[in-house]
Amino acid sequence: MPVCRTALKQAADDIDQGFAMGAPVADLLHLRAELVDAVLVHAWEHSGLGETGRALAAVGGYGRGELHPGSDIDIAVLLERRPDQVARRKIEGFLTFLWDVGLNVGHSVRTIAQCRSEARADITVATNLMEARLLAGAEPLFAAMQRETGPRQIWSTSRFFAAKRDEQIARHHKFDDSVQNLEPNVKEGPGGLRDIQTVAWVARRHFQADSLAALVEHGFLTAAEYQTLHACQLFLWRVRYALHLLTGRREDRLVFDHQRRIAERLGYTDQGRRNYGVEQFMKSYYRTVNEVSRLTEMLLELFREVIVEPRRKVKVRELNNRFQTCNDYIEARNDRVFRRNRFALLEIFLLMQQNPWIKGVRATTIRLIRDHRHLIDDSFRDDLRARSLFLEILRQPRRVGFELQRMHRYGVLGAYLPVFEAVAGLMQFDLFHVYTVDEHTLMVVRNMRQFWFPTGDEPPLCREVAAQIPKPELLYIAGIFHDIAKGRGGDHSELGENEAVEFCRRHMLPAWDTRVVAWLVRNHLVMSMTAQRQDISDPQVINDFAGLVGNVTRLNYLYLLTCADIRGTSPRLWTSWKDALLRELYFGTLRALRRGLENPIGRSERIAETKREVLAALASSDLPEHAVERLWNGLDEDYFLRHSADEIQWHAENIVRTSEHKLPLVLIREQTGRGGTAVFVYTRDRDYLFAIMTRTLDQIGLTVLDARIITSRDGYTLDTYFVLEAATGEMIEGRKRAQEIVRALRSALLDPDSASGNVNRRPDRKLRHFGIPTRVTFLPEDARGRTVMEVVTSDRPGVLARIGMALRFCDVRLENARIATFGERVEDIFFLTGRDRRPIDDPLKFECLRNTIVEALTSPDER
Repeated sequence: MPVCRTALKQAADDIDQGFAMGAPVADLLHLRAELVDAVLVHAWEHSGLGETGRALAAVGGYGRGELHPGSDIDIAVLLERRPDQVARRKIEGFLTFLWDVGLNVGHSVRTIAQCRSEARADITVATNLMEARLLAGAEPLFAAMQRETGPRQIWSTSRFFAAKRDEQIARHHKFDDSVQNLEPNVKEGPGGLRDIQTVAWVARRHFQADSLAALVEHGFLTAAEYQTLHACQLFLWRVRYALHLLTGRREDRLVFDHQRRIAERLGYTDQGRRNYGVEQFMKSYYRTVNEVSRLTEMLLELFREVIVEPRRKVKVRELNNRFQTCNDYIEARNDRVFRRNRFALLEIFLLMQQNPWIKGVRATTIRLIRDHRHLIDDSFRDDLRARSLFLEILRQPRRVGFELQRMHRYGVLGAYLPVFEAVAGLMQFDLFHVYTVDEHTLMVVRNMRQFWFPTGDEPPLCREVAAQIPKPELLYIAGIFHDIAKGRGGDHSELGENEAVEFCRRHMLPAWDTRVVAWLVRNHLVMSMTAQRQDISDPQVINDFAGLVGNVTRLNYLYLLTCADIRGTSPRLWTSWKDALLRELYFGTLRALRRGLENPIGRSERIAETKREVLAALASSDLPEHAVERLWNGLDEDYFLRHSADEIQWHAENIVRTSEHKLPLVLIREQTGRGGTAVFVYTRDRDYLFAIMTRTLDQIGLTVLDARIITSRDGYTLDTYFVLEAATGEMIEGRKRAQEIVRALRSALLDPDSASGNVNRRPDRKLRHFGIPTRVTFLPEDARGRTVMEVVTSDRPGVLARIGMALRFCDVRLENARIATFGERVEDIFFLTGRDRRPIDDPLKFECLRNTIVEALTSPDER
C-alpha cells in the first residue's frame, strides 16, 4: 500500500511539474484523469468487482475527464440489484484502498432504479450522471443508467433548462450578481467555470453534444465564439490549477492571500509603481469572466428561444423598419440591419429605454451586435447621428444606468468610448475600491438615476436636490468620466477633466454645460474630502468651500455626484455618518451661498444665534438661566462653534443637574442628526483621557468616527465621541447596549488601570496584505490657530488609543479629531495645540510626535 501511494504521488507531481514548465493545462487535466482512471480500474479488478451485473463510472468533473490537483474524484458504482453482504465487503475494500493510497473519492452505490429515483428528485444528481463515463464493468448496465436518467424519462430538456437557469441565478445572487468581486470565486462566481459548464450541460441535454465544440456543428456557436469561450476556459483552468497547487487543497476562492502569488506563478510582473503584476493579472481575470458572462448570457438566451419558445404562441410587434419584438424581446428584423445602418448599434438601446415593456434582446440579435461592433470606428464616433443617439440615451427619463450596463456587456460602450474600454477590468489592489473602475463607474450612474426613481435606500436629500438640477445628463457624463483616467499615473481628476472636455466638444455641448461637467470631474473628490477631513463646524471652512463651489447649481451637481460615487465604491462605505456629514456641509454651504460670498457669517454672529436658540428652548424648563450662563462662561467659543443648539441644550440640562460627586457623567444619545451615536463625557480633565476613552470604546466593539475635545477654563472636559458598532457599522440600539457602554466607560474613567489591557478585536484577515507605512505629516494651522496633524497608517484595532498615548507623552493638547478609514488605509486628522492653547511651533514637539506615533504604530515585523 505505501508503495502504491508513493508511486501515485510521484506520478501526480510529475504532471504538476508540467504546469510549472508551461504545458497546456487541458493536457494536464486529462493526464490527471487518466492517471486516476488507471488506478481505479486496477483496484476494481483486484477487488473482485469485475463480474457481470456491476459497473464503475466516473461522474461530474471527473466524468468529463477534467481533474484539477484538489478536485474531488466522484465515482458511481452501478448494480443490477441491491448488493449482498459479499458484494458490500468487496465495495468497501475497493473504496478503502482508494482512500489509503491518497485519493479523495466521493462515491455512490446505486441500482439503476435508485439512479432514476435520486436523479428525478435532485437536479444535481441528474447532472452528475449525465456526465458519466464508463471506466470498467458491464456496458449494458451503464447504457441502461444513461437511458433511465435521460430526458425522455426524467428532466425533459425544457425542465432541465429552467432548473439550471434558476440554479445559476441563485448562485449569482450569492456573489451580488457581480463578475468583479474583490475576492472572486473562480468556479462558482459569475463568469466562472460553472457558467461555462451550465451551457455545456444544457447543450448535452438538448443536443446530446459531448463538448462545447459540438455547438458549432449545431449552429449555436460560431467558430470565433467557440475559440473565445475555449480561450476563457483555458485561462480559468490555469488559475484554478495554480490555486490548488498553491494551497495544497481544493480552493476556488481567489482571496488576497493568493492573488499576488498566483500572478507570479502565471508570469505577471510589476511594471513600475502604478502597474503591479497582481493588478495586470486581475485585469486579465476580470476581462475573462466578463467575456464568459457575455457569451453565456447570449447562449442561454438562444437556448431559451429554441427550447422554451416553440411551446409558446409567437407574438411579433413592429417597432420600426429595423427592429421588432418577438414575445416582448427585441430583435433585428433581418441580419443585414447593422450593415445597412450601423447607427442602429446605438438605436437599439434607445428603443429599449423608450419601450420599458421590452424584456431583453434576443440571442440572435446579441450575436449580430457582437459581430458588428467593429463598425464603431472613428468615422462612426465623429458622425452627428451617432453623437445625437448617445446623448439621447443619456437624456432619457428611464433606464439610463441599466442600458449603459447592457451596452457595456455587449461591447458597444467600450467601442464608442475607447477611454472607457481602457479601464475595463482595471482594479486597484486595496480594500477601499471593491469594484473595478468600469463596474464602479456604471454603478455610480445607476445610483444617480435612482435619485429620480428611488428604490427606498437613497438619501432623502438626494431626491430633493435631484429635482432641482436643470440637466441630469450632465451629471451622468460627469459620472462616466470622473474615474476615466485611473491607472495612467498623475492626477486622475485633472486627466479626467481633459477627457470630459473632449467628449463635450465632440458632442457639441454648450460652453456652460462643458464648464459644469469639467468642473465636476476635476473636483469630484473635494466635497467628500472636506466633509471627512476638515472641521465643517468652522464657518471659515464653510466659506472657503462655498467660494470654491461658486453657485447653488454646481453645489447641487457636486452633492449628487459625491453621494453616488461613495455609494458605488463599496457596499459598506456609505454610512449614516457620511450621509450626515455631507448633509451638514451641503446646508452650511447653501446658507453661505444664499447669504452671499461677499457677506460671510462671522463666528461671533454664529455663537450669538446658537445661544439665543438654546435659551429659548430652555425657557420652558426649570433649569435656572444663571446656572446655564455660569457653565457657558467657562467655555471658549470653540464649544459653541463645534456643537449644534440641540447638543448644547442636551449638555446643559444634564451637567447643571449633576453634582460633583456623581462624576464622571457619561451620556448616550442612541439617535443623532449626525448619523452616529453620540457618547458624551463630562468629568475632571486628566492625563491620558483620550487614550483611555478610545481604548475602552475599541474594547467594547465600537468604532470612533469623530472626537470633539473641549476643556473648560475651570478644568473640566466636555468630550463627545461619535461612534458606530464596529461589527455592523450601525448606530447603537437598545437600552441594554447603551447601559453596557456607560458602565464600561465609567469604570475605565474611575479606575484607569482597568482600561490598560490590550484591545481584543482581531484585525481583519485581509488587512495583512496591505501594509501601509505609518506617516505623520503636519499641515498649515487652521483658521482657529490649531496645528493640524495627519496620520496615515494601516487600519487595526487600537490605533486611536496608541496615538492618544503619544500625544500625552509629547505633552500636547488634542482639540478635535476627524477619523477616516478607506478600506485598509487610515487617514486621521488631529487638531492640536500646546498647553497654552496656542499653535505648536517647537520643532522638537513635531519630532517627538512623529517618532512616537511611528514607533507606536509600527509592528515588530516592520521594524
